[in-house]
Amino acid sequence: MSNIFPRHTANLPPLVARGEEAYVIDKSGKRYLDACGGAAVSCLGHSNQVVVDAVKKQLDTIAYAHTGFFTSEPAEQLATELCKRAPDNFGRVYFHNGGSEAVEASLKLARQYFVELNQPQRVNVISRLQSYHGNTLGALAAGGNMWRREPFEPLLTKAIHHIEPCYYYRWAKEGETAENYGLRMANQLEAKILELGEDSVMAFIAEPVVGATLGAVAAEAGYFKRIREICDRYGVLLILDEIMCGTGRTGSFFAFEQEEIVPDIVTMAKGLGAGVQPISAMLCTNDVYNAFESGSGFFQHGHTYIAHPTVCAASLAVLKELDDHKHIASVKNNGVTLLKMLQERFGNHPNVGDVRGRGYFLGLELVKDRQSKEPLDASLKINAKVKAAAFEAGLMIYPMGGTVDGATGDHILLAPPFILKPEQFDELVDKLAGAIETILPS
Repeated sequence: MSNIFPRHTANLPPLVARGEEAYVIDKSGKRYLDACGGAAVSCLGHSNQVVVDAVKKQLDTIAYAHTGFFTSEPAEQLATELCKRAPDNFGRVYFHNGGSEAVEASLKLARQYFVELNQPQRVNVISRLQSYHGNTLGALAAGGNMWRREPFEPLLTKAIHHIEPCYYYRWAKEGETAENYGLRMANQLEAKILELGEDSVMAFIAEPVVGATLGAVAAEAGYFKRIREICDRYGVLLILDEIMCGTGRTGSFFAFEQEEIVPDIVTMAKGLGAGVQPISAMLCTNDVYNAFESGSGFFQHGHTYIAHPTVCAASLAVLKELDDHKHIASVKNNGVTLLKMLQERFGNHPNVGDVRGRGYFLGLELVKDRQSKEPLDASLKINAKVKAAAFEAGLMIYPMGGTVDGATGDHILLAPPFILKPEQFDELVDKLAGAIETILPS
């Protein structure tokens, strides 16, 4: 008898016993290859002693110090390390405990930024449909997944508005080039700004590579450059949510590096703590910070456990491990190999419409018919069945439904630990193929 409130009352998971590199082992001794990092979290696997030792060492010094009274050496060092990795005009970091908190803070920062600039009329935020930015009310409102929003719609702010996602596979017009499609989607931002009133919009928020709700969908080339131009033209802050796709997951420390643009605010989490400790961060440019420094001086925000010394010590060790073992370069190179293997294995499967992604952030879209791209019947819950079949076979994957419009569509997201070696790719692909074949026999 458990007193835990589970994610689903009809699905009680096995008891985890320990972790061993890219594997999770339950109490019965069964081994599971972690092909999703839990939720794109465990970038260093499940037994990294360097990070664990960093936590132990910090606990021997001081575990916790409230930021209303003290800063700490680990927090100061971590902020410096993150700013070193960011573009030159990023000079400040605000630490939180999870991705939703970081997104909430970014929205509040954007709002107060304009209050500090005496532009209180800027109250609107624009996001994209089929995005996911977290489960707290502000972050949920920013997200564009209808299934996640629906039960809480009466509680969500009406100041957040949505445009279409950049999702070429699904929504490009016949004969439309990827570049033209990307520009057409980006121009929706300008149209929405003008619709709302060009001096009423404070921010546009987007994931550089959409994870949970679309399954590793990157924007087409030129999309984000046009987005940046539009934001600059109308004085709108650009917030990039890298909670899931950042910290090396797509083959560069910041996913936005591959778009050749610089945001005003960026959020990150997941791999930042590698699952050893819960941490997220919000980085902002000096221009954003200076509005506060020359204004009220006070960001009206905060949580009890922000910039937790033990958490920051763990994250510092994670960054050192990423550097010392050149993990991000490996993700970039090995990700190409894994993507190619997936495309070769599933490229002709009648129920796999698309295989996509960057680095160790890859997705497979499941369809009823490969040629027409018709989605599977949502009532069949194919994504959940594939997950269960994979888990039974000893493979952890991250599937989701509602891929197409928040109601229909299925995909599988893969986000394995960065330590996953090419010699383990066969096990991953074979077990995934077995699970798909069990539920959708070709």
